[in-house]
Amino acid sequence: MTNNSPGVRAASGPDTTVSQSEHRGILLVFAGLMVAMLLAALDQTIFATALPTIVGELDGVNHMLWVTTAYILAATIMMPVYGKLGDLVGRKYLFMAAIALFMVGSVIGGLAQDMTSLIVGRAVQGLGGGGLMILAQAIIADVVPARQRGKYMGIMGGVFALASVAGPLLGGWFTESIGWRWAFWMNIPLGVLALVSAGAFLHLPKVERSRPRIDVAGMVLLALASTCVVLVTTWGGSTYDWASAQIFGLIVGAIVLGVAFVLVERRAAEPVMPLFLFKERNFVLTTVAGLFVGIAMFGAMAYMPTYLQMVTGKSATVAGLLMIPMMGAMLITSIVSGRVVTRTGRYKFFPVFGLGFVGLSLVLLSTLSAGQAVWVICAYLAVLGLGLGLSMQILILIVQNTFPIRVVGTATASNNYFRQIGASIGSAVVGSLFVQRLTDLLAERMPAGASGGTDTNAFTPAAVQQMPDAIKDVIVSSYNDALMPVFLYIAPLAVLGLIALLFVKETPLATRIDRGSDPTGSATDAADGVVDPVTGAGTPVDPSGAELEDGLGDGHHPKHAAQEPARV
Repeated sequence: MTNNSPGVRAASGPDTTVSQSEHRGILLVFAGLMVAMLLAALDQTIFATALPTIVGELDGVNHMLWVTTAYILAATIMMPVYGKLGDLVGRKYLFMAAIALFMVGSVIGGLAQDMTSLIVGRAVQGLGGGGLMILAQAIIADVVPARQRGKYMGIMGGVFALASVAGPLLGGWFTESIGWRWAFWMNIPLGVLALVSAGAFLHLPKVERSRPRIDVAGMVLLALASTCVVLVTTWGGSTYDWASAQIFGLIVGAIVLGVAFVLVERRAAEPVMPLFLFKERNFVLTTVAGLFVGIAMFGAMAYMPTYLQMVTGKSATVAGLLMIPMMGAMLITSIVSGRVVTRTGRYKFFPVFGLGFVGLSLVLLSTLSAGQAVWVICAYLAVLGLGLGLSMQILILIVQNTFPIRVVGTATASNNYFRQIGASIGSAVVGSLFVQRLTDLLAERMPAGASGGTDTNAFTPAAVQQMPDAIKDVIVSSYNDALMPVFLYIAPLAVLGLIALLFVKETPLATRIDRGSDPTGSATDAADGVVDPVTGAGTPVDPSGAELEDGLGDGHHPKHAAQEPARV
């Protein structure tokens, strides 16, 4: 179909969306962003297989939980802070500072001679890691308009899938060969590469802003409330009973601090999490869906590797490899869906179908039995991967398309923050229900006087495989029957997320980067479509692939009054 509209030059193919220099500049920046995101993603999983050896060497089994919790807590707290500061002062040097902070944490962890130093190193890593993911996603929004952004966001989703498999495998390999400290040391050359890439190639457009007013009170209150939530999900049902005074106090503290945070945000000049975000229907719906995705994803991922070891008798390495179907499906669907969104401009049905697959996978997983063939387990996990790949990064794209670039970092960080909270809640809820059911089932089924009794802490995969068949069969069947039904309990969350997404308004993906001064998106200056991150120059882009003449007017952002479809 030929377009004879004034101001539009015919496109000869998809490569005409950006000039060769612009495309090369974006790829150079994107490569650096992917290295930084890989650092953050790997550090959430790489210590899963190395922890038993680490705590044994440093004599700190009682503090083992904090090696993971310190990183998650620090990263969760910093996500909204990085998002807001990036919008206020710019993202390039903040991004480089986050990389440097992550590297400092890696050095502290690599040199650790006791558990205290190790936990401090992990916390410092988290302080930087929370910015790596958020700022990378926001920087892509700085240089590529939403219509062209899908393919990049899809690859970002693939990085998480890769890290989820590569992390445990690398952790195990380091531990068994060159030493667990290399889980820290490997971050140094990768961090240097990311720093050099950002310093040399990342030249973001400058936006004039007044002197920033930092919402210190809001940041502190959000950090304290987040700490309470993460500690509840970490300690509840394990360190402290759910009905204990400690857990009750943390829950009350989270509620009080949350209310205080909302009151402060209503009056803050530059709130760290502006309340106007929650006036946008698409933001609220995708954030709710993202929270449910976090619960389902991490609820399943946290326990499936151990389940595969306990029930199928596989080694830790093989159990990690058996997760590849899930991650492979997630990698493929994330990349493919992103490219389809870029080509067609349609996106709503992807996360809707994605949540449908997530719900289906949870139901399928709940039907597994102790004697199930391994390929069946892998197939069900692949269905979960399909759903996650279709939904996770598209939800972020919808959020970014809802707001102008002035607040895209804040909006992206807020959405990711609630997903991270969902991940903490999911792991805690699944873990608590699983342990309670396992204890009850073992008490019912274990033969009288059996060695080990019902002490679940004594049931390591290796120990179970050495037990007599009569006892081993009881433990394996109890393990299966305790965990699998829990997936059925959380399946309705995926259905609720799907229902929420049905009400998302599919506004046209912006073909220009809206740099309007009004943070609610009510004003725009019809800014350039693709910004060359090397030169800072811009080229307006039509979604069909044709370049637009300078001066082409409104209608290229969903917030404009004229909501005409893209011209082709």
